[in-house]
Amino acid sequence: MIIKTLTIKNFRNHSYLTYDFFDKINVFLGDNGIGKTNIVEAIYFLSLARSFRTQTQEDLINKDSQKAYIDAKIVVGKVSHRIQILLENETKRITIDNKPIVKLSELSKLINVIIFEPKDVLLFKGSPKERRNFLNVSISKQYSEYFQYITDYEKLLKQRNNLLKQDKYDKDLLEVVTNMMIDISKKIIFFREKYIERINLIIEKVVESISYPEDNLKDIKMEYLPFVPLNDDFLKNAKEAFNKSLENDLKKKATSIGIHREDFLITLNKRNIATFGSQGENRIIAIALKLAPYFLIKDNDKKPIVILDDVTSELDEKHKTKLISFLDCFQQVFVTGTKLYIKNAHTFVLKKKGD
Repeated sequence: MIIKTLTIKNFRNHSYLTYDFFDKINVFLGDNGIGKTNIVEAIYFLSLARSFRTQTQEDLINKDSQKAYIDAKIVVGKVSHRIQILLENETKRITIDNKPIVKLSELSKLINVIIFEPKDVLLFKGSPKERRNFLNVSISKQYSEYFQYITDYEKLLKQRNNLLKQDKYDKDLLEVVTNMMIDISKKIIFFREKYIERINLIIEKVVESISYPEDNLKDIKMEYLPFVPLNDDFLKNAKEAFNKSLENDLKKKATSIGIHREDFLITLNKRNIATFGSQGENRIIAIALKLAPYFLIKDNDKKPIVILDDVTSELDEKHKTKLISFLDCFQQVFVTGTKLYIKNAHTFVLKKKGD
């Protein structure tokens, strides 16, 4: 999977840019604030039709325009495809090979992009919501049906919360909605457990590749914390958990338990890295976790495109060298930086107008 060309118009601070990309390593160089991250944001948008930086679509449209465009040619195996995205106000129009898509999952099935950005160094110490977002996006890229389960669950959650806010709620309808949430939760937990089990088979190998023996990064595990264990008694236990929380839910007028409140942690030598790990250990393992999904996909034609946004600024010279040498593993990777030399990389230098 390779992006061959990218054209953006009125996207963020760029009125017009067009690039021909290469396989292996592509580097965007330039001063801070020049718009390097905006370019990789457009690349990421091709995969999920959403930004990794904002939930407000209007933020993506140049302040001097009412519309933004992203136009890309990608190659999957020997087949070329064209993706075109038009952003206007709160609407987006997306076509693949000149045909409008019906579901966003059509986009994520075609192109897969994984990203590491500077704030990811705080992934383990940050909020559970950030970790759930990472988990949901990663699993959706592995299993397309998971994306639909999450979408359906969020609709039911909204419906349940609306019922809880009513002065005289419909008990029967609340029970029906709750049971539907539980049924979907069972499927979501299954996929979360399956994904984490697969990550645990490879995470140490990825960490090994970007660290040194003296770092002593061994016995690394991702540990999932479901709201109810997935076993033969799941349905019964989940219903009991929701019944116990009902009084509290009515008081708070919101659903306080469920898969939307779950979390995971990473252990290093059987200790929670968020609590006991150093800043350097957290950084290396966060990078490895974000890159690990690449190695879960066996079909070379469907290997993800990798984005490393300003990642080298977070590393000392020794680990920067180690990570750069690891980049050759990827079919196509985009790296941003202010001062960065990578041998044999294709480098695009961004300059201010007039320079």
